[in-house]
Amino acid sequence: MRRKEKEISDRSEIDAIINASSVCRLAMSRDDRPYLVPVCFGYDGRSLYIHTAGEGRKIGCFEANNKVCFEFERDVRLKPHDSLACKWSIAFESVIGEGEITELTDPMDKQSGLNQIMLHYSDKEWSLDSKVLGVTRVWKISIQSICGKRSA
Repeated sequence: MRRKEKEISDRSEIDAIINASSVCRLAMSRDDRPYLVPVCFGYDGRSLYIHTAGEGRKIGCFEANNKVCFEFERDVRLKPHDSLACKWSIAFESVIGEGEITELTDPMDKQSGLNQIMLHYSDKEWSLDSKVLGVTRVWKISIQSICGKRSA
């Protein structure tokens, strides 16, 4: 990171930013074409979990290149300046990381991944219908690198 004074290195602070985020922005590429999407997610402190439909552009990207990048943010605020346009700024806390995405195919693993997602949004575990598990694709992102940044 170029500006070390803005770096967040404490993992508990990084985890707090992720846990306070509503959306994960997930970047991937296929055939030298980048693709970025907001997704619902779950997080267990080591891995991220997302779900998809049976087919689509994301899946084509995952199958062609399982390397992904992700981003989270919180406390984003505009900081205007009264007289100088170049003095406008944004205050924020963010987390960016990289990892490898793999599909969970075992029904128990899929249920666990979906429950990580539901825990993030509802703070409780759910009993999931086998029909839902049968048509929902669940993916695990094994985090390989992660860092945080704060701009006051």
